[in-house]
Formats: sequence, structure tokens, C-alpha cells
Amino acid sequence: MSTFSFLPFQNLKSDRLLLRQITSDDVNEIFELRSNSETMKYIPRPLVTSIEEAMSHIKMIQDKIESNEGINWAITLKDNSKMIGIIGHYRIRWEHFRSEIGYMLLPEYHGKGVVTEAIELMIKYGFNEMKMHSLEAIIDPENTASARVLEKNNFVKEAHILQNEFYDGKFLDTVIYSILNNAK
Repeated sequence: MSTFSFLPFQNLKSDRLLLRQITSDDVNEIFELRSNSETMKYIPRPLVTSIEEAMSHIKMIQDKIESNEGINWAITLKDNSKMIGIIGHYRIRWEHFRSEIGYMLLPEYHGKGVVTEAIELMIKYGFNEMKMHSLEAIIDPENTASARVLEKNNFVKEAHILQNEFYDGKFLDTVIYSILNNAK
């Protein structure tokens, strides 16, 4: 097991972005993201239907940071602290030096390179701070925009798994992309 800790929380910065800790002040933006059927189109999870559910989601994020099970950042532009998306490391398998990254962004920020830039920060943090050997991203095969962003960040398609998830009365395929830490 890793002795790595997500606390104290570390903000991450790039040319345009500040990735910061998600707080209860972000509840409206969490609600906006997780209740939006377009944003959630490729994420097999129920839509959030109330501010209370959004607040519960924030608490779950904070609990995972404290228990060292996962970490999420609010994606913000450096000149505006309003959360426009979420990105983080999930399903961390410390014993295998591998974690999954995931992200979502408000639709009005799609196609502007925001996620590409945020993923670069996830790669650096995952390899340099968490000491991961590999990172993966699991996406819906129809999410071609996400596939392009991952490929732009040097992830390679590792697998297309047929009907391995059951959600909302149907079986869904998943595609796994990954990147290895070859800087060792």
C-alpha cells in the first residue's frame, strides 16, 4: 500500500487553468454538470436532481480525498474561480501503480482545449507525485471527442470491451485508453 497522501491538497496550474479543491461553494456548478443530460451523455450514472444530491456528491469527493481513495479538482480558468468542470484520479490501485482518470466539462467550454490542458496536469501529477506506472481512461466508444483528447495526450487505445456494463436497462461497451510512465 502507498504511503502517499492527497493531503494537504495541492492545486495544479497550467498556462490557462487552475485546478483547485472542490468545496461546498461549488454546489451549483456540480448540480449544473451532473444534472445536464448532455454533460452526462456518456457517463452511466443517474442525473443529479437536487442541490442536496449535488452536496452529497461533494461530500463523497471530500471523503475519498481524506481516505486516499481518489482525488478530484475543480477545473477553473486562472482569471475566474468559477468551476467549469471536474477532473481527477479514480479507482486507484496503489498496489499496481495504476489509476483511472476521469473528467467532465460544461458544454460551453467544449472544443477549447481545456480538457487537453487539464489532462496534461493529471499525467504529471499521476506520474510525478503519485508515482503511478500507468494511467487509464475508460470511455464510451461513441464518445469520439474524449477519444481525440486522450490520443492528443498520448494515450493509446488498450481495449474495447463488449457489453461489460449494465445501465438503464441495457448493456454498454467500454473502451480503455492508457498511458505508461516511460520516463523512468
